[in-house]
Amino acid sequence: MSIAEIQAYGYFFLTLFMVLVLYGYIYHLYTKKKDADGIDYEKYGNIALDDDIGDAPVLPVSKDKEK
Repeated sequence: MSIAEIQAYGYFFLTLFMVLVLYGYIYHLYTKKKDADGIDYEKYGNIALDDDIGDAPVLPVSKDKEK
C-alpha cells in the first residue's frame, strides 16, 4: 500500500465524516428551534421585511407591566 492510497482512503473517510457532521448539525438546527429559555428566534427572521406601520408585531404587546 503506497502513500497515495493511504491519502486517498484518508480523504474519502474524512469527507464522509464531514458530510455526516454537516447533516447532523442541520438536523439539530431544525429539531431544536427554541433555545434553552424557550424562545423561538426563527420568527424574528423577517423582522426587516415586515416593518410597515400596519404589520403585526413579532411579540404581542401587553398592557400589564411585569414586576
